[in-house]
Amino acid sequence: MKPAALRWATGLALLVLIAATLALRDRFDAAALSAWMKDAGAAGPVVFIAVYAAATVLFLPGALLTLVGGALFGPAWGTLWNLTGATLGSALAFLIARYLGADWVSRRAGPRLQRLNDGVADEGWRFIAFVRLVPLFSFNLLNFALGLTRIRFATYVVASAVFMLPGALAYTWLGHAGRQALGGDEGMVRNGLIALALASAVAFLPRWLRRLRAGPMVEVDSLKQQLERGAPVLVVDVRDAGEFNGPEGHIAGAINLPLKELPGRLTELRGRRDDTILLVCRTDRRSSEAARLLAEAGIANAGIVRGGMTAWRAKGWPVAVS
Repeated sequence: MKPAALRWATGLALLVLIAATLALRDRFDAAALSAWMKDAGAAGPVVFIAVYAAATVLFLPGALLTLVGGALFGPAWGTLWNLTGATLGSALAFLIARYLGADWVSRRAGPRLQRLNDGVADEGWRFIAFVRLVPLFSFNLLNFALGLTRIRFATYVVASAVFMLPGALAYTWLGHAGRQALGGDEGMVRNGLIALALASAVAFLPRWLRRLRAGPMVEVDSLKQQLERGAPVLVVDVRDAGEFNGPEGHIAGAINLPLKELPGRLTELRGRRDDTILLVCRTDRRSSEAARLLAEAGIANAGIVRGGMTAWRAKGWPVAVS
């Protein structure tokens, strides 16, 4: 069979399996999973990991499996088996998608899709961290979608395992605490509070990640030193043109890319990958927003000048006025 025909046959078989699994998903519940693990005996963890991996590929709910893993195996071993199953299933879905469609996407991608693909690849683990920690994306679909990008497989697997760990730990504890509550265990209150604390921490992680993606803060003293020694620094002023050319002035050598125009002018920065891009505004609010936009577009070499032009002028340093 020709490679193209084999890909079509594999894809069709996968779609049939997914459709059949979704049609029978009512039989896939906590009671059935518990019975399977009991029948498996000592091989229960291996069976559980295999079921979790298959469920991930076949679009069955991972949250249910994670809760059941916590109930069956406890918080420590449950987290390990849950994370192993989720990582293995994610890797399988990634490889399947890469085998079936990555070449086709690469050949057919238009300029906009190609730029998106390049941005995702450049972001690498940061992009994976974002989509794993921010619950805006379907876990099952995301695994296949990432297989169509140029992200390295090793980066994908390691970053997925690391950034799925907080959610796996929280949901495993919830499953464990739920089982103790049903059994009237004296430790259920303590474990319930631990589960709640973990869930709260997971909810906070996306905010922390957004700050990480926004780029590092750079002091004006450091910026001035870099400029004086001729370091490869590109200062991008994201204020409006009126402010840039107005009485406050701007840093000599800076280019003006107003924040509201930035999404349409990113190509002006893509050729400066060897330079450190430092973003400046009047303070650092607009430059922080600009850094997030750049990070989402795959431009990861950008920092934020803390205090912006206000801090620069407070030092008494010269400015250029157009």
